[in-house]
Amino acid sequence: MLDKKIADLINQQVNKEFYSAYLYMDFSNYYYDQGLDGYGNWFKVQYQEERDHAILMNQYLLNNSYRVTLEAVAKPDMKITCIKDPLIFSLQHEQYVTGLINSIYEAARQANDFRTMQFLDWFVKEQGEEEKNSENNIKRYELFGDDPKGLYQLDSEMGTRIYAAPSLVI
Repeated sequence: MLDKKIADLINQQVNKEFYSAYLYMDFSNYYYDQGLDGYGNWFKVQYQEERDHAILMNQYLLNNSYRVTLEAVAKPDMKITCIKDPLIFSLQHEQYVTGLINSIYEAARQANDFRTMQFLDWFVKEQGEEEKNSENNIKRYELFGDDPKGLYQLDSEMGTRIYAAPSLVI
């Protein structure tokens, strides 16, 4: 049986993952408004991934006979003033989410909940990838984004990102 404290933490994370999806859709919309459809696409794919994270956690709770409580999703409140802002905000947000996942993992470890730890292993790895992608986006923008031709090339590359459903089996 799933420990109530751990189940509650995962339930909270379901809601935080939906917020992450909203945040990335907001970033996507910003870039589309700026005519940077490639960046818009990259963050739209990011939105889809975060939505799927919420659904995976939701299903894990259901599979463990826990009644999931969905909360209202807060409106993204990041103030974007330039093209680079969403890139920086996404790294900060991913670092925040990594901390949340690590906290749930630590609670599962303390409770000797090996099944939840195994479930969370995928998210721990995923967070490492998310942070690395965000760092790379910032570095590449800093190298090439101030030049219109460089920004055009970056935007074109960002547009090639394709959504792939997660391969986690729960």
